[in-house]
Amino acid sequence: MLRWKPLLCLAQSFLMLISLLSPYDSAFKRNTDRKAVMLTAEQNVSFASAPAKAFEVSEKEKQQCRDWFDSHIRSAQDPAYDFTLGLCSFRSHPKDWTITVGEESDCGAVRRNGKTSIITLQHKKSGLVAEVEATIYEDYASCEWTVNIKNTAEKRSPVIRRFYAADCTLNTGKTTLYVSKGSKPDPDDFELVKTDVNRLPMIFNANGGRSASFLPYMNLSGADGGAVLAVGWTGQWYTSFRQTLRGVHLRAKQEFFRAYLEPGESVRSPLVSLTFYQGDNALKGFETFRQMELDCVYPASAKPSRGYIFADEFSTLNCEELIVELQKLDKNTLDLIDYFWMDAGWYEYSGGWYDGVGNWIADKNRFPEGLKPLSDAMAAKGKKFLLWYEPERVRENTVLHKEGMKHSDWIVQIDDNLMWNLASDGACEYLSKYISASLAENGVSIYRQDFNFTPLSYWQKADRDFYGGREGICENHYVTNLYAYLDCLLDSIDGLVIDNCASGGKRLDLEMTRRSLPLWRSDYNCGNEDGTVKPDVLEATQSMTYGLSFWFVYSGTNRYFHSEYASRTAILTNQSVYQPVISEYTKYSDISRYMTENYYPLTYGGPGYNTVLAMQFGSGSEGAAVIYKREKAPDKTYTLRFSGLDPDAEYEITDIDAPDKPLTLSGAKLMSEGIITAINESPKAAVFKYKKI
Repeated sequence: MLRWKPLLCLAQSFLMLISLLSPYDSAFKRNTDRKAVMLTAEQNVSFASAPAKAFEVSEKEKQQCRDWFDSHIRSAQDPAYDFTLGLCSFRSHPKDWTITVGEESDCGAVRRNGKTSIITLQHKKSGLVAEVEATIYEDYASCEWTVNIKNTAEKRSPVIRRFYAADCTLNTGKTTLYVSKGSKPDPDDFELVKTDVNRLPMIFNANGGRSASFLPYMNLSGADGGAVLAVGWTGQWYTSFRQTLRGVHLRAKQEFFRAYLEPGESVRSPLVSLTFYQGDNALKGFETFRQMELDCVYPASAKPSRGYIFADEFSTLNCEELIVELQKLDKNTLDLIDYFWMDAGWYEYSGGWYDGVGNWIADKNRFPEGLKPLSDAMAAKGKKFLLWYEPERVRENTVLHKEGMKHSDWIVQIDDNLMWNLASDGACEYLSKYISASLAENGVSIYRQDFNFTPLSYWQKADRDFYGGREGICENHYVTNLYAYLDCLLDSIDGLVIDNCASGGKRLDLEMTRRSLPLWRSDYNCGNEDGTVKPDVLEATQSMTYGLSFWFVYSGTNRYFHSEYASRTAILTNQSVYQPVISEYTKYSDISRYMTENYYPLTYGGPGYNTVLAMQFGSGSEGAAVIYKREKAPDKTYTLRFSGLDPDAEYEITDIDAPDKPLTLSGAKLMSEGIITAINESPKAAVFKYKKI
């Protein structure tokens, strides 16, 4: 490998260049992106076991974050961001700007446990004002920032280009990069891979405005420490990494942006988050990031949940029939359900559920009084109502299409899928009020937002048609207003939960995490109209839980089968079923709750029938580990080594299949020698609970 590495790195850079020149929403780009990274990457990723104290954020790490934040964010002497105005970059010409650093103040509910300050950059000639909104979460050695630029003059601004939300070097030394695949969808969706950072730029970006090749999350683990990077941009995000003598030079931005601003107009950069850690165990970075995300990012409504999909996109049952189905459920079953799920097709359509998007009014033939009688029947049983929408896609002759065509810039059309142009403030305001009213009218508690097309070509067409050819303006305003739209829904409906779908996991980023949960993380888990599913759906589900848990505390999918193996595969924070089974829910609900704590991958987590996958969730006091022995894995003994325990404490270990035969071992022994277990049945999921004595 070492002998051929220079050639492989050159080939990798060449493939990444080919990707940049290919159609961004194509399967060719997705395949090229993956192949480029895999030239130098390892899939069989493992992490060293370490005691609980090793995963605690140290005072030294907190100080490192504070020093970096003060030097590169709150000070403009060596900024971590950059943009070019006309021919002059901010970094090269700081004297062209008047710089004011605001005081830090507590963030409040939106950015919990953080301190926010505004750094104002006033251009002395043009009237442009840039504001850096920066937050530090000191207890988590983490910080984040966004750059906003506004034209306060009465004439057009100079052209803004090379608008980098991050353009800086992290002193990590020789660095390994960990990144997860996006949602293709394939059985290896969200698989974690690692590769050395190349001396030539390594580029990771979105696919036509959605994340299919890779997720916008990276862990940079270096010989001199590490940092977890997360990018919040629900559009065409772009990152690049290059090894330097000191560490890694990283860049992050909206990939395509080159535009002047009209008077009063403003634009923003993607959100950039960095979580610092010391040492060479990359798992420390993952754990710290997860804890920061849980305590500072997720909306207050985020929590584990269980749903019952009682009407999918193929359902033809009417309101009366659905209420009858609800009444059939006994109290014990109802006690295990948090919400009822109604997917696409509840509105009027002709050929299929997809050609009615834009008709967000219940089908009068099936629901003559709307959906309120149905949601009232659920509420009477103490249950919430999840309802599917896809408001950004519009088909011709629907309600939204007819309204949108009354305005010059509310609809963008390329083919028979039309895009509701959220970049227009008027279109955004109208949709916010329209969907808010629909949610209230239908008694919706969980708003499921889907997004089944790639928007980049629509944004680019709108740039030409509506915005004078200014590159990236439509996308920038669209993404900004998307967040405003979701915030409006959250403000309008008390306790609303937003399910972020987007063809299953194609809009997973930090800004969406602040507002939503992915209750359906990959369309690989979709069933067919005839009720069949993919033969390896259980193994794929296990692997996706393994890969996505590095970056997300909450995620969910559907369970189709009711075997023990399937039920243990469906140990998730958020799961849904077509038919609830009481015994399976009650047996594993206490294990699911551990998933909101620390996460320790214990073996490689890729797909396949001939492998064993093991992972652990919990704290240093209690938790659980699951070993998934796939169908064709060899019969042999397996050593389960735990992580994140107190080496000086004694623990009781219980195999849930043999609860009357607990073991008592020290934390030190559990982490070094582990426990040896024979799993002769295939497939089989073995679950071990641990608790400090």
